[in-house]
Amino acid sequence: MNLIIDIGNSQTKAALFEKGKLKAKQVFSAFEDNAISSWWKSEGEPKQGILSNVGRKVNWPAVWTFPVLELDHQTKLPFVNAYSTPETLGKDRMALTAAAVMFYPGHDCLIIDAGTCVTYDFVDRNKTYHGGGISPGLHMRLKSLQHFTSRLPLVNYSIGFELIGTTTATSILSGTVGGLKREVENTIAAYQSRYPSMITIITGGDANLFDDLLKNSIFAPPDFLITGLNHILDYNAERL
Repeated sequence: MNLIIDIGNSQTKAALFEKGKLKAKQVFSAFEDNAISSWWKSEGEPKQGILSNVGRKVNWPAVWTFPVLELDHQTKLPFVNAYSTPETLGKDRMALTAAAVMFYPGHDCLIIDAGTCVTYDFVDRNKTYHGGGISPGLHMRLKSLQHFTSRLPLVNYSIGFELIGTTTATSILSGTVGGLKREVENTIAAYQSRYPSMITIITGGDANLFDDLLKNSIFAPPDFLITGLNHILDYNAERL
């Protein structure tokens, strides 16, 4: 079995894969080695593990005797990384790209992750990663309007918005939600003008904002990012 640990800014996700298939997963409030140990011991000790950490620095527990791969810019990847500053490339973007080349081999792929930030990552049909873009996510946009002005309120988005806002709150939603949807739609169109047969993959917590783009896009399979981490681990298994 493979143990996947994905440490984010607010929570830690753990998963177990066996022969490339997700066997179990669990979310923890932090990197709690005792709690994680108790969880995976019910399934049997992993053969190897991978640690992706975008949060605070943690140390792999000494009592975990199986080898671990700590994902960084020097890790061997199942694609060619042509990013000019590989040391600054986010681990989540590495994992998403690894998942794309695994699920959609032989295709040009644009991966859009709609979360705290909206990231765009492009990998071509020859498994060369070129880069992409980063912009503020929806909730970051909403919070910034309150933070950087003296009178605009913090508006929470639930569902739906009107093109023409008739109150301050609905005007904010028109500008933020509508603006983000048009940004994503126009970005996809710009990439497609260069790569007409490209596949667009949408993932992340706010992916449901883009339901109306489904005719040209694919919602990522469940657990897309952690599956990408597992793919990176399998790719490096002989080096551990």
